[in-house]
Amino acid sequence: MKRRNLLEALAAVAGCTTLPLLAAPSLPPVKVFKNPSCGCCGAWVEHMKSAGFVVEVNPVEDTTVARKRLGMPDAFGSCHTASVGGYVLEGRVPAAEVKRLLGLKPVAIGLAVPSMPPGSPGMEANGREDPYDVLLIDLGGHSSVFASYPKS
Repeated sequence: MKRRNLLEALAAVAGCTTLPLLAAPSLPPVKVFKNPSCGCCGAWVEHMKSAGFVVEVNPVEDTTVARKRLGMPDAFGSCHTASVGGYVLEGRVPAAEVKRLLGLKPVAIGLAVPSMPPGSPGMEANGREDPYDVLLIDLGGHSSVFASYPKS
């Protein structure tokens, strides 16, 4: 066997054995409850999909029922509610923070971005970026700042 053929064969074998190790772990699916006529919620769904999440959309007229069933306090309510990996997402939580939440695995209900701040995912408007916080909601229903936007 020529040296070149041997090197090509070794490279092929090495590529086959290391490729699965380099593959990113799969993300858990996101289940979204949103009003079917809300376009900005649809834009948030697209934001999550573009970040690699598989998203299931469940059209509901009122997200309050899903929010209560999932355990998110109404005080943090927004226009859509989602669940992912055992956590609840309320409002326009950036995909990067969802991934960080899933990596850190804190004991919590989930993340919330109350209201609809301009510049948050799905609320991009004419380049306007109002500051907002992504809140971590603990099991007692209390919040702490998980991330602040826009990031500097």
